[in-house]
Amino acid sequence: MDKQLFEEVDKYISRLLANEDQVLKDVITSLDQAGLPQFSVSPSQGKLLQVFAAMCGAKNILELGTLGGYSTIWLARTLPDAGKLITIEFDDRCADVAEKNLAAANLQSKVSVRRGKALDVLPLLQNENAGPFDLIFIDADKPPYTEYFQWALKLSRPGSIIICDNVIREGMVLEENHPDEKVRGVQRFNNFLSACTEVNATILPTVGMKEFDGMAICVKI
Repeated sequence: MDKQLFEEVDKYISRLLANEDQVLKDVITSLDQAGLPQFSVSPSQGKLLQVFAAMCGAKNILELGTLGGYSTIWLARTLPDAGKLITIEFDDRCADVAEKNLAAANLQSKVSVRRGKALDVLPLLQNENAGPFDLIFIDADKPPYTEYFQWALKLSRPGSIIICDNVIREGMVLEENHPDEKVRGVQRFNNFLSACTEVNATILPTVGMKEFDGMAICVKI
């Protein structure tokens, strides 16, 4: 089995169950137009996030790492009328693009884009009593993943779902003393997760259009 087969299976799943509408397609186009990287989740992964949000009946969602708002839209579309999603983005270019895309999706009333370093914004959310969040999706810079997760624990409740993307890094996590700080960051997180008694967790390997990676899926105890 090869990369092409994995991509075709991913596209098959997306056609059946995660077909993109024009709004989502336009988000991908907007990244190219703004010269931003194509680091969004795949359609099938977006649908997976949406299903998890629906499973826990999420009314209050937190996202770390907005990029162009692709995963934000998948998640926000599950929210009830009074539901809210806060997404944190450090790069102003990304935040600008995301806000335009969220307006095009008619989600600006449900979604708030908070600008700044996540480790600076998260304490502010705690002080504002913005939580507890029913679902938290972490897809930001990898070196501080452990610290992001620790904040997610503080801002969640028993039964909350915490999802962390890109924690396998095409298998590079198996290599000790890896030179890439992103790999070292998720290795540190994975080791922390293995000893964390506050969640029931596993790592779901992912293959397809976004190469070989994995998502940590956690439920707060």
